[in-house]
Amino acid sequence: MSHSIIPAARDYVLITGSTGLVGQYLVRELLTGGQRLALVVRPSKKLTAQERVEAFMQRWEAELAMALPRPVVLVGDVCDANLGLSDESLAWVARHCGRVIHSAAVLTFHGASMEADPWRTNLGGTRNVVALCEQFQIQELHYLSTAYVCGKRTDRVMETDLDCGQEFRNDYERCKCQAEKIVHASNIESKTIYRPAVIVGDSKTGYTVTYHGLYLYLRLMATLVPQQKRNENGVIETKLRLPMDGDEPRNLVPVDWVAEVVAHIFLDHSAHGQTYHLTPDEYSSARQVIEYGYEYYGSEGVVFAGSGASRDADSEFAAKYFENAGMYEDYETSDPLFDKSSLVDVAGHLKCPPVDRDMVFRFIDFGAADRWGKRKPKPPEVPFWGADQLQAMLDEVESLEGLPEGLAIGIDLHGPGGGQWQISQDDFGNFQLLDGLPANETATIAIGETETLASLGEDRWRIFLESAVAARV
Repeated sequence: MSHSIIPAARDYVLITGSTGLVGQYLVRELLTGGQRLALVVRPSKKLTAQERVEAFMQRWEAELAMALPRPVVLVGDVCDANLGLSDESLAWVARHCGRVIHSAAVLTFHGASMEADPWRTNLGGTRNVVALCEQFQIQELHYLSTAYVCGKRTDRVMETDLDCGQEFRNDYERCKCQAEKIVHASNIESKTIYRPAVIVGDSKTGYTVTYHGLYLYLRLMATLVPQQKRNENGVIETKLRLPMDGDEPRNLVPVDWVAEVVAHIFLDHSAHGQTYHLTPDEYSSARQVIEYGYEYYGSEGVVFAGSGASRDADSEFAAKYFENAGMYEDYETSDPLFDKSSLVDVAGHLKCPPVDRDMVFRFIDFGAADRWGKRKPKPPEVPFWGADQLQAMLDEVESLEGLPEGLAIGIDLHGPGGGQWQISQDDFGNFQLLDGLPANETATIAIGETETLASLGEDRWRIFLESAVAARV
């Protein structure tokens, strides 16, 4: 299928992966930065795509204590051709979207085949996004890769490096490297690539929606340490010999900083077209994390036996630890040194918060409250959906004097159930409610909260629209 209608102004940003950890924070940063967003979202088992977005939008509103505009939600899946979008949604993207941020990814390390994850999402999904950009002549792509496309390299990794003949630890690293190659080989004019290191939770709140990386070790602490006996001094004994020195660098970056940096570069057109390492200013170490755990739980007993030591499970605690942490064994004794000169040039003033004692404590507290990812998400509370209310109101208005042909009134409704639409009349005088705001911002009415819309009766609604027309014509 092809769409040849490409208007001069396409001011919406199409984002994939918005319900993931980084994606949620990117939506917050870009919405508060005044950007118009459209999100490709697939439904979950219990929530629609719209409800999934509404849930995290309400969390941002509670945290920021303000009503926020709502992105346009398009039901789809990056793993499918055309991102799984309907013909109507594809036509909408062709008319409205001029930039793409591709952040959808999975952190599965090994895939049984190229049709399984991580290949299906990370490589196939990227191929589908690139194809969509090329089909609709979208000339600006921002792609979230990973610093670990470097594989097992031990030398200094430059931001311009990609395929250096390196070996990979797993399919995740390999497929992300191949995905970057697809982006580079595309016909898209502006390609900006972001390579974050190991992403951890929110530096201020500990919030996360994924329990990989550092959180796996924290969850192991939370599960195993309280089960161990205390010695005569009241200290919990956690006897464990780790096959590492303990001071190996760990590249940990909080998600809020990652999103802030990506948004800053996205909004700075002069910074586009490069590759950036989003790595910490101060490295963490396994020893630091263990010592923070000592303090949090009142325990001791871990010995760093050196990188050449064997993984001896000489206690039940050690056996359970090695069994659960085995997936990260290849990362225990090495973490590359990443050059970040390009990032410092354009975003050096945005300092990465160090993962210190207090931050780790926040991570543990949040993980415990979230039952380490097992807490059931609650559906968002929505008094009504703005689109339904608007359509019902329009059905009561037979005509609207003074609305010139071709002029659309934009409705930007903030708060629960909100959204962005435009109202126009067809050749027969029938009202149409379409997704997305008109390109001309002067034709847009911002409504602070959905409750304001609900308070408008039929007469007041007609007066409201006629006043809007008079002010915009």
